[in-house]
Amino acid sequence: MTKLDLWWGYDNIQIKEEDEWKMTFMTPKGSFKPTVMFFGLTNSLAMFQTMMNEILQNLINTGKVVSFIDDVIVGTEGEEGHDEIVEEVVRRLAENDLYIKLEKCK
Repeated sequence: MTKLDLWWGYDNIQIKEEDEWKMTFMTPKGSFKPTVMFFGLTNSLAMFQTMMNEILQNLINTGKVVSFIDDVIVGTEGEEGHDEIVEEVVRRLAENDLYIKLEKCK
């Protein structure tokens, strides 16, 4: 079994340009219109989970990969093929600008 922990997540989800105004908030320096999801935004966890499920969909369907928010677990019955699945997960994460926090992986 391999557990991968992502470095960050929510701020990898781009907000549609036409929806940025919905997230605008005021600061002492003026208004701020974010272009990516941020922590505390309603449904940001669900959106991130949906993104992870889409990225890893066919691997999840094999029953050897499980994704929960920013954790990805690869579990195989034996060592055969395990490394290849982990490499595929890491490749897909990198393609989507998601990075692994090595010190939190097991």
